[in-house]
Amino acid sequence: MMTERIVSTTCPFCGVGCKLDLHVKAGQILKATSPYDAVVNHGNLCVKGRFGWDFIYNSQRVTSPMIKRGGRFEPASWDEALDLIADRFAETYRQHGPDALAAFCCAKATNEDNYLLQKLFRAVLRTNNIDHCTRLCHAGSVVALQMAIGSSAMSNTASECVKSDVMIVTGSNTAESHPIIALQMKEAVRRHGVRLIVADPRRVEMVDFADLWLCQRPGTDVALFSAMAHVIVRENLINRDFIEKRTENFETYVKTLEEFTPACAELICGVPAEDIVRAARLYATARRGVIYWALGIPEHTHGTENAMSLIHLALLTGHIGREGTGLNPLRGQNNVQGASDAGAMPWHYPGYQPADDPAVVEKFARQWGAAPAAHRGLTTTEIVSAAGAGRVKAMFIMGENPLMSEPNLHHTAQCLQKLEFLVVQDLFINETAELADVFLPAASLLEKEGTITNTDRRVQRVRTVVEPPAQTRPDWTIVCDLAKRIETKLGVARSAHWDFQSPAEVLNEMASLVPAYAGITYDRLEPEGLQWPVPTTNHPGTPILFTDTFPRGRGKFHPLVYKPSVESPDAQFPFILTTGRVLYHWHGGTITRHSQIDHAAPEPLVEINPSDASHLHIEDGQWVRVSSRRGAIELRVRVTDKSSRGVVFIPFHYAEAAANLLTNDAVDPVAFIPEYKVSAVNIEIVTERSEA
Repeated sequence: MMTERIVSTTCPFCGVGCKLDLHVKAGQILKATSPYDAVVNHGNLCVKGRFGWDFIYNSQRVTSPMIKRGGRFEPASWDEALDLIADRFAETYRQHGPDALAAFCCAKATNEDNYLLQKLFRAVLRTNNIDHCTRLCHAGSVVALQMAIGSSAMSNTASECVKSDVMIVTGSNTAESHPIIALQMKEAVRRHGVRLIVADPRRVEMVDFADLWLCQRPGTDVALFSAMAHVIVRENLINRDFIEKRTENFETYVKTLEEFTPACAELICGVPAEDIVRAARLYATARRGVIYWALGIPEHTHGTENAMSLIHLALLTGHIGREGTGLNPLRGQNNVQGASDAGAMPWHYPGYQPADDPAVVEKFARQWGAAPAAHRGLTTTEIVSAAGAGRVKAMFIMGENPLMSEPNLHHTAQCLQKLEFLVVQDLFINETAELADVFLPAASLLEKEGTITNTDRRVQRVRTVVEPPAQTRPDWTIVCDLAKRIETKLGVARSAHWDFQSPAEVLNEMASLVPAYAGITYDRLEPEGLQWPVPTTNHPGTPILFTDTFPRGRGKFHPLVYKPSVESPDAQFPFILTTGRVLYHWHGGTITRHSQIDHAAPEPLVEINPSDASHLHIEDGQWVRVSSRRGAIELRVRVTDKSSRGVVFIPFHYAEAAANLLTNDAVDPVAFIPEYKVSAVNIEIVTERSEA
């Protein structure tokens, strides 16, 4: 009789990085639990972690390579598929040059997978046209943090919130997007007396636990948080010693705060001036104040400025570099932090080393044997546009679904359809994969070895829980095999740069090039992982950053001005659309829509305030058409005071009513992140359902 065994791994869903114990018998997963002493989640799991692992058994899983012939996918051997890709990529390289190629890496894949894919495109195909979904979520946060302090990750550990006195949570529906961190925040309020300020246009669940809810109009964050900074300076609540010793450009910055009075900010953001003053005093007078934010802050055409306005609050008060303080952008996907660390970005090599720095390029060329020219590559949105313009001709997409995640999906589809050759590596034929010339079936995160890095920089192991089905393969082995074939097609002398025997060897190479990972090895990650930076093999990891200094030396204040969003409501499109997640689903839905938990939230809904619904004579559950200048979708209404007046919310997980058909593809000019959070839309009752 076969006995049950337990395999410990890391949850494959959001960026919290919960420890997952999967119970396996006869090669089948039976259930998921988590040990109470798990350092990240203390035995807690959300519904996705507890029940969402069954996607690996879905009958629509693709288990052999597929090549499109005559407009239809047909099964192929691995040799046939990989040789075809190598031929076409090599041909594109020779005829059009390296920058006619591009790759999307994957925030759902391991550090090792992402490191190797960006290495393939940099060292073999000689291009920096490499990006992933961080461009579509926290790019504004990353750029602002790098400009202000020289680092782009969470400064503290999420569970430290119980050690804070005051928390600001903004742009984050934490209870649905990061449920286990939300549990820790609720505990901080209920059991430890931490005072919570929530700043959000929606009445998210965390408002129920807040001392103060700042309900700002979407897109007005700079006005709100700069007005708080105005109060802190005006009332001399600043930490002058911290400012003098650890910051620069303070006097120049302070002059720009004069226009951000609470009264003026109220006119812009709609938050009462007295609430702005109260919030500023609460945060500034706390012994330990902490700020958490998610996509509601960076996903704007002024997302970099939004994030900078939060950074200023911490620099003014010295609420950084100590336990229970800090600047903490909450990462969405399970390995968006690690993919960024591993170099899955056009402007940075692994470890955030600038791609346009000749010394950095030379460093990596020595290790890899070759590297591209020292210039930045294209971002995701630029790659899509370049494909539409015919400049990017061939693409490799690993685990991403841009036909759900990019804004203005009609435009995205038109651009990707102009590619001469597209490869998709994933688990299912999703909306993007339908356009592919070759589909490569990958092993899931439950079927391979590797590491991922959670939102508070903790590098953790993932393990093979069950064997991958049929001909599926781990991403890292596919990339290595393909790299060797492309080298051969290009006439490059066969190198040993792709002869890895395990993902542990891949991490070792990455660690040799990335100072923050230098002391990380697989054996050191037992049992709870390590938080980077880990500079040496005897270093214990770093739970709290910036205790003495910032990576750029001094923190820098940057003067800000308020800029309205690109679109504003008008007579034709009178509502503001904002988008986001719901508890039961995850990003583009490729995984959770193939899980049994889809039954808990099987259809998209548009949330609308009762007052707006009454004005439009719309009832709960009624079908409506939501339209913008870019497209229209049909879905049911949920009438709820969770939405503020004039603001509607649509989750972005549902292909049958894809929210990103409506969203604006205008981008932040610094971070190139699209403005997902503010789009002008109209709502009308559907009298006859369309078949589209």
